[in-house]
Formats: sequence, C-alpha cells, structure tokens
Amino acid sequence: MTVKQALLIISLATCGTVGVRAQQPTHSKVFARVMNPDVPSRATLCGKQVDMDRSDMYERLDRELTSMAYTHGTTLLTIKRANKYFPIMAPILKANGVPLDMLYLACVESSLNPRALSAAKAGGMWQFMPATAKQYGLEVSDEVDERYNIEKATAAACRYLKNALSKYGGDWASVMASYNGGMARISSELEKQQASSAFDLHLTDETSRYMFRILAMKMIMENPAAYGFDLRREQLYFPPEYKEVKVSGPVEDWAQWAIDNGTTYRQLREDNPWIRARKLTNKTGKTYNVKVAKPASISRSKQQKPVYNEKWVRQ
Repeated sequence: MTVKQALLIISLATCGTVGVRAQQPTHSKVFARVMNPDVPSRATLCGKQVDMDRSDMYERLDRELTSMAYTHGTTLLTIKRANKYFPIMAPILKANGVPLDMLYLACVESSLNPRALSAAKAGGMWQFMPATAKQYGLEVSDEVDERYNIEKATAAACRYLKNALSKYGGDWASVMASYNGGMARISSELEKQQASSAFDLHLTDETSRYMFRILAMKMIMENPAAYGFDLRREQLYFPPEYKEVKVSGPVEDWAQWAIDNGTTYRQLREDNPWIRARKLTNKTGKTYNVKVAKPASISRSKQQKPVYNEKWVRQ
C-alpha cells in the first residue's frame, strides 16, 4: 500500500458520508447502578444523639457519606488497617476516658497509615505537628519521632482531646473541630458567633466538614456491608505478636542491633516507625521500648487472625 492510498483510507474513515454513517449500528449506553447512601434521621457520636433534621446537617452528612462510600480504595484500606491497629489504640482511649468514636478521627486524619506525613509536616496516625507533639509530651528529633509511635501518639492524642473537652463544656463536636482548626480558632469563633457547638459555626469548608467526615467514617466502619464493602477474614491485616526489648543507651547501628536481636533492619523499621535514623545517640539515657516481631506472627500462613469487628467480614 502506498502512502497516498493510506491517506485516502484514513480520510474516508474520519470524514465518511451520510450514507456510511447511517449504516453504523447505534448502541444504548448502559451505566452501572449508583446507590445513594441512606442518611439517618439521627446519629450517635460520642454517646450523644445528633439530629439530622436540619437541612444543612442532612446535606453535610450526605456529602461525606457519598464521598467516602465511593472512595473505595482508601476506605477499604482503612478498614483492613483498623483490624491491625484498633486493638492497640482502643485500650489506650478507654483507659484515658476518651470515647472509642475518636478512633474514627484517626481514620480520617491518616487512613491509619502509620507513616503518614502531610504537606504541612503533620506526622503519624494522629497527624501531630512537631510543636504540638512536643507540647503533649512526644519526642521529635532527627533520630526519634514519637509521632510515629502508635501507643505514645495515641496517649498524646488523648491528652489533647481531654484538654479540648474541658474548654468546650463536654461538646465533642467542638473538640473534633479544634483538632482540625486549632483550639484558639474554635474558641474564638464560638464566642464571636455566640454558639455552643461547632455544628452551629460558620467555618472554613475543611473544618466545617470535619465532624461529618468522622461521623461518616464511623457509620461505614460499623457496618461496611451496608455500603457495599465485601471482605473475607483473610483479607484483613493482622497485628503481629512482639517481644519488647528495652534500650536505655546508644545504638551505633540499628541494622546490626536488628540482626543481634533476631530480626532484619527492614522489619525493625516496619515495627518501630518512630526510629528515624540508622543510629541512636541517646545522650540522656532515655529508655525506649523496641518491638521485635515474633517470626511466626509475620507469616500470613502462620499468624493468628483475630477480627476486631465481625461486621467487617463476610459471614
């Protein structure tokens, strides 16, 4: 075929004639069915009823439920990770008198990614900024960053939440808003707008949405199947079993330390994301609890497979 012939064929294919186009079959478009999540007339958050009869309350929850239900990948990952991390986090919240619904705040903050780092440099599952982390007792340095220590960061989050609760007269919605927008701003807006709850405040879009994102996350994670999520038990992530080794001095080389303690450097960093460098200077003699995973517990075929919430898996 010559170049000229090829160009002629292309021209006929793209331009065509009315007669040729008329002979082409027409196909009706078939779209997948899209279901709108049901918005309840009221919901429970931190033990209190939240009325959704007010139009803006209904629409704000509908927006977040719809968005979260159809952001399949992120929501699905969060559910699977929750099975691994909720058993660690929930007892700490309970021991500190913080409602377990605050677990969903961490889900919204980080999707339970233990290495999450925002563009603004908020780090860890609870997304502490460095200054706030230090204010609530966490070490943040080039070698150690306890924002990535799940137990310590969860305890620090409890201290923040309880401090905020004392400012807002027991209103958890305002506590949540302050976690996103800062205590100073929420306190100021409550006063200026003469309101008693962040649900009634005019705020930036991000902060105004925040409480409803937490509520939507709770609703989906309490019953994923109702929103189309279908998981089998073996598809969840499972918490490894550890032995803890106390380190009270310097560590010249964490890689060698890992080998000496029966693990690998990669697994050590996986289990202890708060370790941020290859060595630990530790001039103050602080004691760190270092997790060393038991070999059987990191094998999918050998590890125990507990399920935190049976509603997360297909029955």
